[in-house]
Amino acid sequence: MQKPEIINLPKFEDPRGNLSFIEEFKHIPFKIERVYWIYDVPGGQVRGGHAFKKQQEFIVALSGSFDVVVDDGTIKQTFSLNRSYYGLYIPAGYWRQMQNFSTNSLAVVLSSTHYSEEDYIRDYKNFLEYLQVR
Repeated sequence: MQKPEIINLPKFEDPRGNLSFIEEFKHIPFKIERVYWIYDVPGGQVRGGHAFKKQQEFIVALSGSFDVVVDDGTIKQTFSLNRSYYGLYIPAGYWRQMQNFSTNSLAVVLSSTHYSEEDYIRDYKNFLEYLQVR
């Protein structure tokens, strides 16, 4: 089973401003089907709090910082994202929660699937049951 991991992205430094990019199947292990972003998160709020059966994600902090807590049902890991030249790959089947958003933070999420409510597991108890039967 694949595990969540930080993936470094290309970074081209230039006095006029730096440039980074992401290519599907080259920097991330999936075809990008959807892109969404999270912004204007009020202080103390938490985003996520769910798992996906099929969807894989790659999360980048384009601005500011935040933490992503990833849970496999046994072990929780916290990844701090605060640079735009790396991101967090999360395979399907992991519970995820985003927290500790700094002021003006901007998270971009690349998804391997189109939106499907049926792919979500929104209850942690159901997530643990799902892990037992898959």
